[in-house]
Amino acid sequence: MTGNPSTIDKSGPFVPWEWRLAHGSTITLGPRAVIMGILNVTPDSFSDGGRHTTVDSAVSHALQMVTDGADIIDIGGESTRPAAEPVDAQEEQDRVLPVIEALAARSDVLISIDSRRAETARLAVRAGAHIINDVEGLQGDPDMADTVAATGAGVVAMHTGRGREKRTDPLADQRFFVSQTIRLATDAGVEADRLVLDPGFGFAKTPVENFTLLDKFGELHALGYPLLIGTSRKRFLGKATGRKAEDRDIASIASAVMLRQAGAAIFRVHDVAGHNDALSVCDAARQPCLFDLSGEA
Repeated sequence: MTGNPSTIDKSGPFVPWEWRLAHGSTITLGPRAVIMGILNVTPDSFSDGGRHTTVDSAVSHALQMVTDGADIIDIGGESTRPAAEPVDAQEEQDRVLPVIEALAARSDVLISIDSRRAETARLAVRAGAHIINDVEGLQGDPDMADTVAATGAGVVAMHTGRGREKRTDPLADQRFFVSQTIRLATDAGVEADRLVLDPGFGFAKTPVENFTLLDKFGELHALGYPLLIGTSRKRFLGKATGRKAEDRDIASIASAVMLRQAGAAIFRVHDVAGHNDALSVCDAARQPCLFDLSGEA
């Protein structure tokens, strides 16, 4: 079931759907939760900045996430936390490209480049990345949609409220923003079965707006595309729990379970092992045929 996004909405979010990626790769979304492990090769990311700034340490952590259950490794070289200092394109590329090349040489795991720059994305795909994860939803860099089309990469287009005037209703703002993203993708020739949407939890959204999206997430399936979520260790979870970023994994897992039950397909997370266990339980309860549940009580 590819190429026709309307079938996703009609068939439901748990029906198999092939996401087409660069280098002839695909991954099935729907029946089982797909986990995207976060690998920040930055000194200043909000949760794990400075921990994986060498190629060896970054690749080692990526391989551990694969062992823990990650299907995709998302590599970023520029922090997107609020008030983070921007880096120039060359510095971003110097951080991410050697890690992508080294990881691609050592593993067949799917690789995502987390960048808002078309040139970084293009070079990352050439180095071995399969997916472009754009936190500006194809609406920042004017060359991004064309780059996605030219590389044949899968793309995650994230909703953001940064640098723009939002609608008061967070769901209405999602619809407005995504309509522009889809137009840009279509005009550039990006096929429908290469596009995944991310509602952008935590990106210029108040705690109330984030929890509204969490509660009404199922309504976003009307947008017609598979959905990726990134609630892991986000600040709004700290508002509810009173915990610091590094202590929010339980809250992150709770939100992921809620969103899986509401039909989210991909989960961008820090704690891969914990999310893998929790989401496997969700999927085993909903579709036990996917698991070996044989044996006596």
